[in-house]
Amino acid sequence: MSQRTMTEPAFLVLTALVDAPLHGYGIVQEVGKLSGGRVELKIGTLYGVLDRLAAEELVALDREEARQGRLRRYYRLTESGARALEAEAARLAENVRSARERLRVRHAGGMA
Repeated sequence: MSQRTMTEPAFLVLTALVDAPLHGYGIVQEVGKLSGGRVELKIGTLYGVLDRLAAEELVALDREEARQGRLRRYYRLTESGARALEAEAARLAENVRSARERLRVRHAGGMA
């Protein structure tokens, strides 16, 4: 993911996995919290994102558990994933800094 911009769902999924491995529904819930409810991942979208992140070795299958007759797959953030998340967070922070600086100059100059 270093060559291209990370999608917002990928960024949020990686962020959701920083603290501990989570299963699909747990990731969906955590992404909702992280985005203040703005991003509501559908299961199909989630697993598409997870498949891409796994193919890039940014997440890995941590374990599988049977719960109430259903298999839950838990995913964890890899070291590569943590580095990619950190790089993307820095890129976004720099974009925010640039935008805020330009807005500050605009407001200071009295431009409308």
